[in-house]
Amino acid sequence: MASERPLLVATTPGASTPDDAPSPHPPAASLLPPAQSEPPLRADRLAFSVEVPDPFRPPYRRGDGPAADPSASSQQREREGGDDESRGVIVGEPSPEFAGNAIRTAKYSLLTFLPRNLFEQFRRLSYVYFLAITVLNQLPQVAVFGRGASVLPLAFVLFVTAVKDAYEDFRRHRSDRQENNRLASVLALGTAGEFQPKRWKHIRVGDVVRVASNETLPADMVLLATSDPTGVAHVQTVNLDGETNLKTRYAKQETQVRFSQNAGVGGILHCERPNRNIYGFQANLEIDGKRVSLGPSNIVLRGCELKNTTWAIGVVVYAGKETKVMLNSSGAPSKRSRLETQLNRETVILSFMLIGMCTTASVLAGIWLLNHRRELEFTQFFREKDYTTGKNYNYYGVGMQIFITFLMAVIVYQVIIPISLYISMELVRLGQAYFMGADKDLYDESSRSKFQCRALNINEDLGQIRYVFSDKTGTLTENKMVFQCASIRGVDYSSGKDTGGYSVVVGDHLWTPKMAVKADPQLVKLLRDSGSNEEPKLVLEFFLALAACNTIVPLVLDTRDSKQKLIDYQGESPDEQALAYAAASYGIVLVERTSGYIVIDVLGDRQRFDILGLHEFDSDRKRMSVIVGCPDKTVKLYVKGADSSIFGITNNSSELDIVRATEAHLHKYSSLGLRTLVVGMRELSRSEFEEWQLAYENASTAVLGRVNLLRSVAANIERNVHILGATGIEDKLQDGVPEAIESLRQADIKVWILTGDKQETAISIGYSCKLLTNEMTQIVINNNSKESCQRSLVEALATTKKLRAASSIGTQGPLLASETSTVTLALIVDGNSLVYILETELQDELFKLATECSVVLCCRVAPLQKAGIVALIKNRTDDMTLAIGDGANDVSMIQMADVGIGISGQEGRQAVMASDFSMGQFRFLVPLLLVHGHWNYQRMAYMILYNFYKNATFVLVLFWYVLYTAFTLTTAITEWSSLLYTVLYTSLPTIVVGILDKDLNKATLLAYPKLYGSGQRDDKYNVNLFVLNMLEALWQSLAVFYLPYFVYRLSTIDMSSLGDLWALAPVIVVNMQLAMDIIRWNWIIHAFVWGTIAATTVCLFVIDSIWVLPGYGAIFHIMGTGLFWFLLLIIVVTAMVPHFVFKAFTEHFRPSDIQIAREMEKFANVNQVNLSEIPMRGLS
Repeated sequence: MASERPLLVATTPGASTPDDAPSPHPPAASLLPPAQSEPPLRADRLAFSVEVPDPFRPPYRRGDGPAADPSASSQQREREGGDDESRGVIVGEPSPEFAGNAIRTAKYSLLTFLPRNLFEQFRRLSYVYFLAITVLNQLPQVAVFGRGASVLPLAFVLFVTAVKDAYEDFRRHRSDRQENNRLASVLALGTAGEFQPKRWKHIRVGDVVRVASNETLPADMVLLATSDPTGVAHVQTVNLDGETNLKTRYAKQETQVRFSQNAGVGGILHCERPNRNIYGFQANLEIDGKRVSLGPSNIVLRGCELKNTTWAIGVVVYAGKETKVMLNSSGAPSKRSRLETQLNRETVILSFMLIGMCTTASVLAGIWLLNHRRELEFTQFFREKDYTTGKNYNYYGVGMQIFITFLMAVIVYQVIIPISLYISMELVRLGQAYFMGADKDLYDESSRSKFQCRALNINEDLGQIRYVFSDKTGTLTENKMVFQCASIRGVDYSSGKDTGGYSVVVGDHLWTPKMAVKADPQLVKLLRDSGSNEEPKLVLEFFLALAACNTIVPLVLDTRDSKQKLIDYQGESPDEQALAYAAASYGIVLVERTSGYIVIDVLGDRQRFDILGLHEFDSDRKRMSVIVGCPDKTVKLYVKGADSSIFGITNNSSELDIVRATEAHLHKYSSLGLRTLVVGMRELSRSEFEEWQLAYENASTAVLGRVNLLRSVAANIERNVHILGATGIEDKLQDGVPEAIESLRQADIKVWILTGDKQETAISIGYSCKLLTNEMTQIVINNNSKESCQRSLVEALATTKKLRAASSIGTQGPLLASETSTVTLALIVDGNSLVYILETELQDELFKLATECSVVLCCRVAPLQKAGIVALIKNRTDDMTLAIGDGANDVSMIQMADVGIGISGQEGRQAVMASDFSMGQFRFLVPLLLVHGHWNYQRMAYMILYNFYKNATFVLVLFWYVLYTAFTLTTAITEWSSLLYTVLYTSLPTIVVGILDKDLNKATLLAYPKLYGSGQRDDKYNVNLFVLNMLEALWQSLAVFYLPYFVYRLSTIDMSSLGDLWALAPVIVVNMQLAMDIIRWNWIIHAFVWGTIAATTVCLFVIDSIWVLPGYGAIFHIMGTGLFWFLLLIIVVTAMVPHFVFKAFTEHFRPSDIQIAREMEKFANVNQVNLSEIPMRGLS
């Protein structure tokens, strides 16, 4: 039978815990019994109860009713509906009242696909316009084109897009089915501990689930028991917080021991309703009249994997859409580029132009009918009677004829809004995506991953980014930290040299730490000095502190050599891993950890250290401590933390010189960009330990104010500490991160870091990547209530105003003052504060403060909080946002931003699958945005405006002709020529130019990041440029129409011949303007620009050679005269003069920064220009 001894449950320092989530109180070293054997996996007579109400609700009063058992009272409250802030569940009895465990990430179903997909497509206002034209053309009175032919263009575009969307959603449905149909072992009702397989989608709240090693947890569960006798379980939370390190979770001793004894467990578990906080969980478990607190260390979440634990059993408290991972997952949005969104604005303007032309044509037609109403009997098409049959013609009177003429004009002039534009945009984006993927500067050699364009509809948005929101772990860093140097008792040991590592002999095997660090020869010599000198003992204490003051779990891995083993240190904090490896390299090797003790090989001597207590790290204390029972029967307190925290609890009077020397070394390490920690030690007397043990037990079982009580207990024991030394750790950044951030900042792109790590870690990485500097004033928002957050925000805004005022007084001008104030402020805000700020009125204050700061770091943020920060900027400004991350915890942020980028790194494929683009390294952002983003924006902006311009030119030519044909909407240009104008004659050249043209080369764009600002300012696509293009279309249409009209007005040339001239001249004119604007010519562009003019001529020959079509042979007649060719030349010159003059004037007298850079490339040989005018600061 298992012992009733208390079980040690140690909470990891890296975890964030709410007010009632401490580690349970451990026993003294002298009371620790030997380890137990593993209990059998059974669940006989499992009959305990779990309720999930408000954790701070007062317990029920026993005098209110019969003194029934707690379980019965729980069931009664459940039937009565419970508290609004709570929920009730009977453990072992699945409840149908709560959400099932099935999940759904797909956007469509069979019933909703057609209406929802059409709704999303018709968000393009142009599609609504084309739909109206198509419907209008079905009316026989106004039909201009064939009914079927008018439907085909729009139907084809809608069909192709729907097929693409259906395929993407089919993949999501397939992924959902695979997830929902996975199997889990669930305790069967009415059986003696028998677990049976059940599909995930059939699991309900209240089910008891058994999970084996390396299996994924199907739902959020409170741990009841594990294969470890002490209730320890290890999980990997990569799908939640992006971290690959193992986390430690625990089953409470009350359920672990009773489960091992096959005893029934009765009780009530009070906990909160489903919420998005993945770092917090508040609950109380009542068993036998005793209330036991539960916290984040007792719950395992859906999506985590069980590691290095044979099995674990838990009860489901949140299932399906109510699990924390699903609550933190926002649905996949339908993203549209900014240029595409702005098309709606131009579409409205063009619609007004269309209405104006149609109204003019119809009103003038009505006036003509009124003026010729007496001649209608003898006028063709308007005779009121057919005297041969005595029937009326289709003449409906003047009023109706005006209305019909208006509708017919709409159909004839519809091409002013080009439906081919959207197809052209898709083709251009496809070509751009190909060249981005083929760029060697975006290829990651280490992971052999190419750049992938997963969303083809937002390429041009890469050229307009203002804000970059970046994850830290795996995005900016490699998540690899390396011990570099140490200061021990005031002596600096930073001359580390390569070492072959240190190995431990265990039986016939040789255990070697997986990673070796550089060891200082002097330290190695001191540790092996067996003399009576005090210095070697202090050095040994320092490395014992590094090996013991952590929550590292050593894993022994097999190698190809059967006698060689590797020790892999797993833990929540990469810093702790680096320190453990450092201690191992000096011969202090942590080889085993249980919940009650650790085993350390001290220079070949294996020693057991009992873990008597642990005070986890928190952002207020900025330190953690562990109380250990040493082999020599002494009890010692080891503590490590930030220098400001540790120096405040030292005995400065006796160690003043050591403190000063250590401070000097810390400053040296920090200036090198290293992460620093200070290590201390204190030996406890028996009475001090017993006093702490009693206080710790009382604090850990408190229902209210538990965190404050535990902090008080920690503060009482963490005092009069002796400084052992300090450490310097290098956080391995990805290559080129500091330089990339500097380039982005030079391009006026603000970089924000959103991470789930601790505040100190976020600040340290900010310094490492040069985002933070010592000259910046840091504003920290770290509060635990809405009121305190409000006060902090108000104070921070006041501080900002004071700093601005002070900087303006100390500078010579307001511009310099503004620059000075903006570059000196950095905002650091934690996730706990964001709980009270986001989705409340305080987020407006946060927005004001954040936009005043040049740097923002958000730490300890949950996935949906990351998305909330992105939305804070996205919903309040017109600035484009980009989010980049590598883990599943970044998915919501990636989907919320205008542009989402996934890093193909160590954290799985979740971020990549949810992203718009994927790549291998953060530094690739620089060529992606500054080069490809700039090119994509410039090309697409020009292509859109050019399409509007060329179609408006053609439509206006048709309009001028109507003025001279009694407003009958007849045209001299054949229907085939009208159709081919938008499809063949003018579309192909602009597609090729949109893919291949480059206004500047890559070297120039990378050397001068400020050139990126043209996209941020909408320089290449705005209303002014649109109006200018429409004016050019107006002028050129006048030249194309009226020059032939006045020349041939008195001649005998037929309308078909003149129509061929009016069909050919616009093609030459618009292609000549395109040629005038092209920057980089190559043989492909030459072929398409001049080839389309030749193709137009050939098509006119072919069309006029078909005898069944009107205008048979007309082209041969008019082209046979010299006047035709001379007139064609005059038309082109006359049409191009205004564009040429305007272009020459602006580029000479008002050149843009892009034009200046282009001139430098052309005349100054940019390759000889110093390309490092913007200094890139490398890693220290």
